Order: sequence, then structure tokens, then C-alpha cells
Amino acid sequence: MTKNIIFDFGGVLVDWDPRYLYRKLFTNELEMEDFLASICTSDWNEQQDEGRSLADGTAVLAAAYPEKMALIEAYYGRWEEMLGGAIEETVDLLRTLKNSGKYALYGLTNWSAETFPIALQKFDFFTLFDGILVSGTEKMRKPNPAFFQLLLDRYQLKANESLFIDDNQRNIAAAKAFGIPSILFENASALKKDLRLKGLL
Repeated sequence: MTKNIIFDFGGVLVDWDPRYLYRKLFTNELEMEDFLASICTSDWNEQQDEGRSLADGTAVLAAAYPEKMALIEAYYGRWEEMLGGAIEETVDLLRTLKNSGKYALYGLTNWSAETFPIALQKFDFFTLFDGILVSGTEKMRKPNPAFFQLLLDRYQLKANESLFIDDNQRNIAAAKAFGIPSILFENASALKKDLRLKGLL
């Protein structure tokens, strides 16, 4: 029986994409994509999500690519411009689940401890959660099994009584291997259908 529903944030409830910023800084789409694929990469960003300071992460790249320093510094200097807004259809599902009174809601997010407070102030739906674990604060991130274990331990949850929702297949595979039933998020309509099939809506 599902008692707890665990949400990822970026790509599920929050529309976050570095391209929202970098399309303002590049005139050539291919050059922008190359920059994001080879310099300010997802792997690099995840090191900040795992607890490295934004200043240290920026300094590492600026030293390696001094000719790109202004573009590198913009990543966190203008980070808020990467936020496209809330994914309202998913937020509506979140509110429906909360209002049902049947489930406790938790957040498990890979997010820098320094940028998460910006989102926390910007989006009021975060108040719907009974607990949130932020990777940058905890110094560990998905798909590390220890991060899932920390969530269960901190809030006294059972894996088989929980459901995990994430848009990253890597994290879904890790959660399932850990024993937490999971749904790969593709869009709000598909999620709504999956929740109904499971009898949760």
C-alpha cells in the first residue's frame, strides 16, 4: 500500500534549462550546445549538486577555459534565468494528492544548496511537502543508494510503502534496485494516467 509519494523537482515540477539563459548569450545555437556539452556540462553541474561550492566549481572551469570566463561565470551568476517556471500540470497533480489526505509527500532532489533557496522562495508549492532532501545540503545525490536510504531514515519511511517519481532513467533504475516502486516521468498527462492505473488518484 502506497503511503508516501516522493518527487524529483527539476524536470518534473520545475522547468529548469540552462538554454533559457544561454540563448541570450549565444547567437549560434550549435555553439551554445557545444559549450553546454563540453564546458558547463551536466556532470560538472552535478558536482555542485553534490556539495561543491558554486565558487569552486566556477573557478575550476575558469582556470581551464579562461577565454570563456564570462560565459562560465554567467552559469551561476545568472542562474535564476534558467528557471522557466513551474510545470503547472504536475503541480496540479501534487495539489490533488495533497488534498486527498491519503499520502505524505516528499522531495528528493539533486540541487545545489546555494541555488535551491532561490527556487524555494519562487515556488509556493514547496510548502506542500512533508519533507525535502537536497543533495547539495546532504553532500550526496541520486543515484547513490545512500541518498534514498537517508530519506527513508530521516522520515521513518518504508521503501515498499513509497512511490518515487523522477524524469531521469538512471535515478529510476537506482530507486527500483533499492526497492522503491517508481515511475519515470515523461509528462504530466502520462503521470496522471500511471497514478490512476495504480489506484492512487
